Amino acid sequence: MRVLLVNKFHYLKGGSEKYYFELAELLKEHGHTVAFFSMKNDKNLKTGDKEYFVDEIDLNTGSKLKAFDIIYSKTNRKLMEKALDEFKPDIVHINNFQRQLSASIIKPIKKRNIPIVFTAHDLQAVCPNISMLDSQNEICEKCMRGKYINCAKKKCIKNSTLKSVLGALEGYYYRTNSIYTKKIDYIITPSYFYKDKLIEDGISKDKIKAIHNSIDVNIYDIQISDGEYALYVGRLVKEKGIIDLVKAFNKIRNKKLYIAGEGPARSEIEEYIKSNKLEDRVLLLGHLSAPEIKEKISNCTFVVVPSIWYENCPYSILETLAIGKPIIGANIAGIPELVKDNETGLLYASGNVDELSEKINILFKDKTLIEKLSKNAKEFAKIEFLKEKYYQEILDIYNSLRKEEK
Repeated sequence: MRVLLVNKFHYLKGGSEKYYFELAELLKEHGHTVAFFSMKNDKNLKTGDKEYFVDEIDLNTGSKLKAFDIIYSKTNRKLMEKALDEFKPDIVHINNFQRQLSASIIKPIKKRNIPIVFTAHDLQAVCPNISMLDSQNEICEKCMRGKYINCAKKKCIKNSTLKSVLGALEGYYYRTNSIYTKKIDYIITPSYFYKDKLIEDGISKDKIKAIHNSIDVNIYDIQISDGEYALYVGRLVKEKGIIDLVKAFNKIRNKKLYIAGEGPARSEIEEYIKSNKLEDRVLLLGHLSAPEIKEKISNCTFVVVPSIWYENCPYSILETLAIGKPIIGANIAGIPELVKDNETGLLYASGNVDELSEKINILFKDKTLIEKLSKNAKEFAKIEFLKEKYYQEILDIYNSLRKEEK
């Protein structure tokens, strides 16, 4: 089978890019041929496969004269036509494409009757701001069912009137042209929570399947120890709840918190650490490589995922469970699908700093509980995140769509 994989970034920017590249490898391992469609960038990875790159659009510095290209780009449509005619895919599997690649790439695919599968890594199909957070970083569902004017009114996208208006217009264009409801043939969500949100927004449940992401669990079968520290891995942004975590740790005595990652909230974290004299116990590690992250997880007591937004299916959780470490997770969105309370970790009410602090204290003190959660975590990962299981589910979707097209 020939599969054209689409994603706006062609380097390891985040979880959707990890998925994009690992799906390509999984398909190639089973004898399929893949090609890529993405944006030009100096950081792009060399895959050795056929690649098609449109000119890069930087939403932070891009020209206002090209603002409407985020809704429909004739240039991108033409390159997609070229890719389809040259590569001749049996399936087009789209990941993050909105804005930079735009809905323009959909039309030539449908014109050639090629099935389209879309993996929804975020909630942009529902919310122009993607995260379902308003400009105050509060959960907001006011744009559900196409009420995108609320995005413009609340300036939800980077607190910018222009960006929020364009985001609302993009949302109306996608809905008016039935991009998600009719043009895309099948949608995969990495969490059941996201599936439910898309159904609530009006997409037929018959064209959506929730499948948790997969990893090669064998490479995480490594020696573990207890270095007596809690660990956070991820971007330093407010929606990840990192500020809550640091505040909760201020109530903990004689234990350490390691924070791996970079992001705009770093200065606020540093200020809080300094003002509360936490320099010896809360350590900012900065950006770490994949092997370094694996080493830090293997030696921690537990990992904390304190998100305050609608988290999907974070790879940090999958990798932690596969290594065999428990997780303290916020009870929100896709997290409780992976962190089973008192089975693979502990849950607490998202945003509740006092309860988070209590859970941290419990795990640091109860070694028997840690051993139980660690064992369950590894067993759960070996069943739930298997690559071969994921491949078979993807293949079934591809084959069913190809039969429908014949």
